[in-house]
Amino acid sequence: MSTLYREARDPILYGVMEIRAKFRMGDDDGDRYNDDSDNDIGVIVETRPRTKKPSMYKVLMLNDDYTPMEFVVHVLERFFAMNTEKATQVMLHVHQRGVGICGLFPFEVAETKVTQVMDFARQNQHPLQCTLEKD
Repeated sequence: MSTLYREARDPILYGVMEIRAKFRMGDDDGDRYNDDSDNDIGVIVETRPRTKKPSMYKVLMLNDDYTPMEFVVHVLERFFAMNTEKATQVMLHVHQRGVGICGLFPFEVAETKVTQVMDFARQNQHPLQCTLEKD
């Protein structure tokens, strides 16, 4: 008895489903269709839905004339895990161009980061603004 396993993983041919087929074939003696269960021919198909990647959102920081640059760098380090050099680059970009990208996240994470930054800025009496935008 021979067994052949085939995995179909091409999303173009199979859409969003993954199909695994297992073929069981009987002996090559021509006796493929008898009632003996050892010589059954059959196909077992198993489908699994593929998970869809979440939509990503950009967290944007807006420039203002009142929030100190050091505070912006601190926020970028604290909430976006940037090192001092990267945080300074982003802060200068925001200062010069009016807006800058702090990071790209799934919606819930982006929304949480915006809320955390805004709350932290208010607690420290700064008018710093953050927003999110679909990528």
